[in-house]
Amino acid sequence: MRFLKGHGTENDFVILPDPDGSLDLTPETVTALCDRRAGIGADGVLRVVRCKASGEPRAEALAGDAEWFMDYRNADGNLAEMCGNGLRVFARYLVEAGLAAPGEWPVATRAGLRRVELAASGDVTVDMGPPDVQGPGTALVAGRSYAGLRVSLGNPHLACPVEEPVRGFDLSLPPSFDPAVFPDGVNVELFRPVADRHVEMRVYERGSGETRSCGTGAVAAAVAAALAGAGEAAGSPPVGDWLVDVPGGRVTVTFDGTTSRLRGPAVLVAEGETRAGWPGPRHGD
Repeated sequence: MRFLKGHGTENDFVILPDPDGSLDLTPETVTALCDRRAGIGADGVLRVVRCKASGEPRAEALAGDAEWFMDYRNADGNLAEMCGNGLRVFARYLVEAGLAAPGEWPVATRAGLRRVELAASGDVTVDMGPPDVQGPGTALVAGRSYAGLRVSLGNPHLACPVEEPVRGFDLSLPPSFDPAVFPDGVNVELFRPVADRHVEMRVYERGSGETRSCGTGAVAAAVAAALAGAGEAAGSPPVGDWLVDVPGGRVTVTFDGTTSRLRGPAVLVAEGETRAGWPGPRHGD
């Protein structure tokens, strides 16, 4: 199996080129690839496949609008709707592999079409769509309750403001939440304003654990911070740019009154092939 390794602000991915949809990518293979001790190691897998060959009805329906489908899987093997950092890395791979030209074009995801904009090198910008603000919610983090704002970017988020520096929080265990409110699970962000239109953030992602960055989570945190700064709890965030610092670096979130955009780095670091017969039986099998 041919693979590449890439990251966006240290949110890292195994990239599997599969333009004609020939890979049988099972949840077990995904978890083996993402294993940081027995595999390649990553927060998730990006399968690069043409919409028409994807075997995914939602992607095949978009084949007239986009050539490529980002088939994203979390580290636990489950399908995910959207990944902002992953989409930047996905787009960078397509350009560097000669499968797409620099410029602006759409990519199909399980959350619908998302437009990307990139040059031959440098940062990548993703149109993340209009944030869907869904009201208040709560989660337990390390046994303590935090109130936040529920925001969907095609996948579910709970962005919780905190007063202490975010580096001091224990995110070693999954946050607890009400499954009636979050039936598909939820990504939980803890964020703190550090300057005007500038927040720091950490995130626990469903299916992956704490990651060094989360693109959709950065947008959700910026939405919550912008609405709080405007004294609002719903609606569209005020127009402007927000800086979001994560453990893996910094991204920029832009609101224009219609949509949200995420800009940040996308880096390819290695490529290779898995050995014949891998993965074999795993410990405990």
